[in-house]
Amino acid sequence: MIGEEMSLNDALESEGIEVVETDLGEYIIQLAKEYPSHIIAPAIHKTRTQITELFHEHHAKYGLTERVEEVATIVNEARTVLREQFVKADVGITGANFLLAESGSSVLVTNEGNGDLTSSLPRVHIVTASIEKVLPSYDDLSVFLRILARSATGQEMSSYTSIYSGPAHSNDMDGPSEYHVVLLDNGRSKMLQGEFWEMLRCIRCGACMNHCPVYQSIGGHAYGWVYPGPMGSVWTPLLVGLQNAANLPNACTLNGRCEEVCPVKIPLPKLLRTLRTQIFERGMIDWKSRIGLAMWGWMARNPLLFRCWVNLGSIFLSKLGSKKGSFHHLPFAGGWTEERDFPAPSGRSFVSQWHSGKDH
Repeated sequence: MIGEEMSLNDALESEGIEVVETDLGEYIIQLAKEYPSHIIAPAIHKTRTQITELFHEHHAKYGLTERVEEVATIVNEARTVLREQFVKADVGITGANFLLAESGSSVLVTNEGNGDLTSSLPRVHIVTASIEKVLPSYDDLSVFLRILARSATGQEMSSYTSIYSGPAHSNDMDGPSEYHVVLLDNGRSKMLQGEFWEMLRCIRCGACMNHCPVYQSIGGHAYGWVYPGPMGSVWTPLLVGLQNAANLPNACTLNGRCEEVCPVKIPLPKLLRTLRTQIFERGMIDWKSRIGLAMWGWMARNPLLFRCWVNLGSIFLSKLGSKKGSFHHLPFAGGWTEERDFPAPSGRSFVSQWHSGKDH
């Protein structure tokens, strides 16, 4: 995620360096030239057919021209391509889930084993990590490893937990001859001094987005950057500037599920409300939003009028979209229909359906 945050791949490719992602999900979205849609499962939005087409398009240069469609054969094809990249790579770049102050070591957690190959086969191993990843000791690490695996994937422990403490010694069978650690701040020191310091506890487990009704409805790409979901709605404005992401804190229902499931107890709803307050105080709400909110507030204070308006709109849209069952384009809903279809309503409001059900 830190590589995505600092646009590392783009920077390296602009210097003529060939970059290949080795995590299967990251590799898929690299071929598709997309952002990750989930911080744990970056290609979760891709179907098997879409991945088949991507591999068929990009793997012909490796002599793999057969169109593979079964999951096992898709994975084997990716393994065939990536193993060659591991062997010939000059530099391996990994992230770090944690950094240990006690020993100066970096800790990497994976389920595919690509981290071990990336760190041990190339001549140079570079670790990129943000400053809040530092833990005091191995005792603290043992706690966080259990928390991370259970919250991220439901495992007792991840398949691979690797600890790196420097370059290979003369009697080691493998390992890099050079080892470097690059620490990224990107506003985190400033965050530590302010009212959003609790966000620095985030361990990137993805639990908040797994339980977020907004994320489940709109998907990760709707958040517009590297970090989606509730944690992204806080992180992104803090990292890229509130003026560049003012819509994210407002795209939350404040239902509180994210805080309930967060293993490190980050008060995400509170932080989102704080960002909303700052947006209002700085006058960042555009006139369209202000008019829309004013109209909504006026109608919400008049229940009969609100019900009539909802019923009329539901009937009209139901008739208009009855053939396809959805809308590809809809006035005043371009932000939605740019990324996905808008489902046609049933023609009756929830309240009217509720009352008719009670009658039966």
